[in-house]
Amino acid sequence: MKKKIVILGATGTVGSKISSILLNEGHHVILIARHTEKIEEYRSLGAEIIAGDITDVETLTNTFKGADSAFVLLPDNVQAENTRDYQRQVTSNLIEAIEQSGIKYIVNMSSVGSHMHEGNGMMAGTGEQEVRLNQLKDVNVLHIRSAYFMENFLRTIGLVKKMGFNGTVADGDHAIPMVATQDVAKITAMHLANLDFNGKSVHAVMGPRDYTYREFTNIIGKAIGNPELPYVQVPADQAKQAFLSNGFTEDFADNLIGMGTAIRTGFMNYQKRDDSTTTPTTAEDFVNEVYFPAYSKQ
Repeated sequence: MKKKIVILGATGTVGSKISSILLNEGHHVILIARHTEKIEEYRSLGAEIIAGDITDVETLTNTFKGADSAFVLLPDNVQAENTRDYQRQVTSNLIEAIEQSGIKYIVNMSSVGSHMHEGNGMMAGTGEQEVRLNQLKDVNVLHIRSAYFMENFLRTIGLVKKMGFNGTVADGDHAIPMVATQDVAKITAMHLANLDFNGKSVHAVMGPRDYTYREFTNIIGKAIGNPELPYVQVPADQAKQAFLSNGFTEDFADNLIGMGTAIRTGFMNYQKRDDSTTTPTTAEDFVNEVYFPAYSKQ
């Protein structure tokens, strides 16, 4: 049976893929975006597109009414002077819209590591959002705890090309689960369409296995013809200056860096890996199918 499904964040790496999957399956998909011109391509596939954003409770409420399920998330705001306050306000908006609309099935984009509410930088906000959504009465909520996106490596293509190395603030030799967003999207779309969850629950999506940043960089190097491509752990103060120069607020930059530098504490390795949490796309698959084409275009 075809469902009426609302998608927030349709311009993002996960939301866009969820939208495509559900539209191709013939569902009535409603996309909410501030910049609707970025998702016009979905209209030809049958999507209903509504202008609005996470701050527009009235639009969210009206769109959620009558829907079978909705995909929600906690979008970044690089201009937030107080990241946690911003995150709390977003969660409050979502809760108000969910309660007023009467929608019964919510799939929430969370993250591996959101079992902790401090010491994990940005993820403290997703952890708090999980807790608050779990307080909703008579609403089924499923939290997708995704591993580190392989797509994050696309952000450092410029560094690889200009400086001849790959780098982030994270320790290069601590293995963590990494996942391709196409796998996250497939699992999320399945839950949104099947309504196969009750109460409050978590589905971790952890990729095929754990990788270190150095190992992933080595896979990239082989693909681009530079098998000796090094991984460099960038000092936090240097990374912060780079973020600030790109227009990020100091608080947002601190939260990003806090997440990266805390990875070695193990918070990203909390979830159990089993058949339900392991997904098929390997680092080699991702680099060959996504990274290398993007690298070649820049």
